Amino acid sequence: MNKPVQPTPSETTENAEALAADGIDRKAERVKQATSEAVRHTKEAVDRAADRVEDGLHRATDRAAGAAHRVSDKAADVSDRGQELYEEARERAEDWLDQARDYVRRKPVQSVAIALGAGWLLGRLLRR
Repeated sequence: MNKPVQPTPSETTENAEALAADGIDRKAERVKQATSEAVRHTKEAVDRAADRVEDGLHRATDRAAGAAHRVSDKAADVSDRGQELYEEARERAEDWLDQARDYVRRKPVQSVAIALGAGWLLGRLLRR
């Protein structure tokens, strides 16, 4: 029978070194894979968070723009109503002045008497 060949001490050392190097390489590869996986998961989480923030900002911007449009429309309505009220007041003042002119033309003596009386009364009130 043949005797099993026993490795020499240098072969044993080389085999041990090769096994150790192979183990280190396998572990390094697993660390790289785990690191790559962790980075991929982190990127996905950051992308999802960025998408949520972007969506939130878009919704907030849309709401702000809608509110600004409503305020602008309301301001235009108030401005239009103010213009209408101004025109009505001006027309009333013109009507009142027209009536006063007609009264003075129809009754000049009474108008002068009323003006003198009103002036005298106003002067008395303002002196106090």
